[in-house]
Amino acid sequence: MAKSSTGNKNGIRIVVAGDKATGKSSLIITAVSDNFPTNVPPVMPPSRLPDDMYPDRVPITIIDTSSSVEQRNKVGEEMRRADAVVLTYACDRPETLDRLSTYWLPELRRLEVKVPVIVVGCKLDLRDEQQQVSLEQVMSPIMQQFREIETCIECSASRQIQIPEVFYYAQKAVLHPTAPLFDQETQTLRPQCVRALKRIFILCDHDKDGALSDAELNDFQVKCFNAPLQPSEIIGVKRVVEEKLSEGVNERGLTLRGFLFLHALFIEKGRLETTWTVLRKFGYNNEIRLDDDFLPPSFKRAPDQSVEMTNDAVEALKGIFTMYDTDNDGAIRPPDVDDLFSTAPDCPWSEGPYKDAAPTTALGGLTMDGFLSEWALMTLLEPAKSVEYLKYIMYGGDAASAIRLTRRRRIDRKKRQSERNVYQCYVFGPRNAGKSALLDAFLGRPFSESNGANTEERYAVNVVEGSSGSKKFLVLREIPEDKVKKILSSKDSLAACDIAIFVYDSSDELSWKKTAELLVEVAGHAEDIGYEVPSLIVAAKDDLDAYPMAIQDSTRVSQDMGVEAPVPISAKLEDFNNIFCRIVSSAERPHLSIPETEAGRSRKQYHRLVKNSALSVGVLGVGVAVVFAGLAVYRTYAARRNSSN
Repeated sequence: MAKSSTGNKNGIRIVVAGDKATGKSSLIITAVSDNFPTNVPPVMPPSRLPDDMYPDRVPITIIDTSSSVEQRNKVGEEMRRADAVVLTYACDRPETLDRLSTYWLPELRRLEVKVPVIVVGCKLDLRDEQQQVSLEQVMSPIMQQFREIETCIECSASRQIQIPEVFYYAQKAVLHPTAPLFDQETQTLRPQCVRALKRIFILCDHDKDGALSDAELNDFQVKCFNAPLQPSEIIGVKRVVEEKLSEGVNERGLTLRGFLFLHALFIEKGRLETTWTVLRKFGYNNEIRLDDDFLPPSFKRAPDQSVEMTNDAVEALKGIFTMYDTDNDGAIRPPDVDDLFSTAPDCPWSEGPYKDAAPTTALGGLTMDGFLSEWALMTLLEPAKSVEYLKYIMYGGDAASAIRLTRRRRIDRKKRQSERNVYQCYVFGPRNAGKSALLDAFLGRPFSESNGANTEERYAVNVVEGSSGSKKFLVLREIPEDKVKKILSSKDSLAACDIAIFVYDSSDELSWKKTAELLVEVAGHAEDIGYEVPSLIVAAKDDLDAYPMAIQDSTRVSQDMGVEAPVPISAKLEDFNNIFCRIVSSAERPHLSIPETEAGRSRKQYHRLVKNSALSVGVLGVGVAVVFAGLAVYRTYAARRNSSN
């Protein structure tokens, strides 16, 4: 569906429902034709209002519904497809008003219809004059119970009272919804709205002095509403704020608190379109997230390609880190991280897979390496989200300039060199082999005997020095033993893996056997799908005595499969034998350290024989070809002679 400047709709579908004889069809006919009907059909066909009927010029289609019990399923389907629902009651029949809270509104919830609801009292002209009550008095208890009600209005089709207003409010509820912006119960701006408006305020505060000057206010007005503010209007705006909020204005101009106060005031006065216009001018959609138009277009990539931050993005992030490292101690504390993401919908690192995935200081602060590592991990796993959040935290470059697509790993293997800056390492191994301890050590966390076996996938990311001395980001993905089959069930499961390591407890013979089986299983899968992966074997818990046949067993398997001998490490003794640099070094040379199974070796020998045979035919040349041609002619001649006999 095409998008408009007023939201994500180029047409609005409004469904009208309610009890029998509450005035549904008369309401629709009068709105469409501007005349009260003398003959009303049981159900009107879909009707369309003129495009220029309301200022937003968004087409409106109105769907009438039957009140019969037999048509309830169809009515439910129509309401599920609605952008807004108009529920009618008859002002002269109080029982139809009661039915809203006893049937219609609960039915919408049962159907999980989550769109704005407009409650309309029809036949206002027929209400008993002796029973006049205010609309607020009647509807307030219902609106307290059903927050999905956006607006209540009474009308009369026969007297043509407030008929256009019904569908204007319905359209407005779709294009300028209240719920994402404002909490009706607390009468405050919603946190997500505050975060978006704070970002807009910072973007408009060009001199970064924490206030919008008269010139900055005028620039803001021109950008959002294509019209300048007169000096007297600027004075008037600031006076309104000062009267209610003393800290809303200072000697430099309108503060953030004043800016937020103004928008809360607009919304309370029913001018939601003002705040929505501002949000949309700065790229926000109805969910108050940046619209796709303000993010880089999605790009096609092969399964063995990855996405990385560009040098421009990394340098910009270094500058942002320095800005939030207010005490210059080389780390940003958790409150600083929260402040950094206070202009985003949330902190993207507050839960998995990013929570606790990067190195921190003893006080929980992120170092520069840890900060950049979190961004590298998010860009690897969710590139679109990474760019989105870069924009939220004021990344000034073009969105498309923040990320780059890497070369395919298959090409890297042919060229015998990888140019990636981020390497993903799958960590395989049986339970209690020492995988989690390895990841903890990678993040600089102390060894603990009490740590139990991890049963969920987990990521750890840090900066490691590459073979050329340049810094690389290494992502360790811990894969529990019982998750291996699920991962390998996918054809492209190893495409994103730059290198695999197989960890076992060097004191436990059963742990070694399971690891050897995992190595054969993963290598066989890689050979089958064509995504061969460099691999290393890691002998963990080297502080314990090795089981009797450890050296012979590991030597045999290493030689048979063509990989290096196991690398001994001890997390307890903090002796890691330079394992993380070894992992990166192997990933940088993707043509080496690739394990071969017997089946894979046999397959290669077969292909080699076939290739050599083809080459032999080519060397023998034309003479052989003539012989084969003569043989074919002879056979054809002989066959014809035999058939003629």
